[in-house]
Amino acid sequence: MQAKLLTPQVVKEALSELPGWIIVEGHRLEKKFSFPDFSSALAFVNTVAETAEHMQHHPEIHLAWGKVKIQIWTHSAGGITQKDLDFAAKLQPRQKLD
Repeated sequence: MQAKLLTPQVVKEALSELPGWIIVEGHRLEKKFSFPDFSSALAFVNTVAETAEHMQHHPEIHLAWGKVKIQIWTHSAGGITQKDLDFAAKLQPRQKLD
């Protein structure tokens, strides 16, 4: 069963409860996290990976020194679904934003 795409209005309303998350290119969620060093950023990525495995929903993760960018969307649905919002909520709150 394919996940149901959410309407832009539903996503926008949900993001009011998820500080720092934005909609990118109209079909995915994104948030940037800042850390004091590479080790802290990597530790966060490992936490995200554990969450992804638990939820069986795997985000795109960009790791750099002191920075992590997470992008989430449901590939099979071609956009944002409830599962994406649920995943984003699991990462709230973590670190200060860029």
